[in-house]
Amino acid sequence: MNSLFSSPALTLAADSNKHINYRRDADNYLTQVFGAQLPAIETGFFNAHMTKECIVQPHWHTNAEELVFVISGEILTSVFNPCTQQLMSYKLTPGQVSVFPKGWFHWIIVLSEQAHFLAIFDVPTPDVVYGSDFLKAIPPEVLNRAYCVDEQKYKQAVAPLQESVILGPPPGCVCGNNPPSVQGIQKHPYHSGHQAAASHPCPPHGQVYLHGYAGQLHNRYPYSN
Repeated sequence: MNSLFSSPALTLAADSNKHINYRRDADNYLTQVFGAQLPAIETGFFNAHMTKECIVQPHWHTNAEELVFVISGEILTSVFNPCTQQLMSYKLTPGQVSVFPKGWFHWIIVLSEQAHFLAIFDVPTPDVVYGSDFLKAIPPEVLNRAYCVDEQKYKQAVAPLQESVILGPPPGCVCGNNPPSVQGIQKHPYHSGHQAAASHPCPPHGQVYLHGYAGQLHNRYPYSN
């Protein structure tokens, strides 16, 4: 028998509202229950509250698959399929779900005035690689050599990325306009970084779970809080 379940201190309940993972502002924040909050859990999750046009920034998980379940509002989930080189996007409303296979690059945009959804993982604590961390870590000269990207313009573009932007856009930024100044980026006390991660191969054929979904198809974590 698992010693965890035979312990007199065993707890089988937790309150995600008490564990803030990341707060962009009063209306856009993530709470959580992962292994640190509930050792008996086998499927950790984020409890996400967001407003219109806010985005869960592009990122990927190297050790977990993710199921997104909408409680209220409307969201758009998007994932890049590395096996077919396709971008797969789905509009979801309450009661609908989409899946992000392990290691696949994805993001979530809120389409309604407000939205509430769960991001449920098949492990107690997922790893993550944030797009913002990846972008700011690439030397501009590498992008210039690889893709002929202007080094100075790239430096200017990623200058606002002083920390992981989990829920975007950054404060002071208006989509389509110039990025906010570095001074305009606010620090978020609940975020402390992410776990290191490695690449993962494409899943076997048939595990692209939602490609045939009947809905509308469109073309790092402080776990101890």
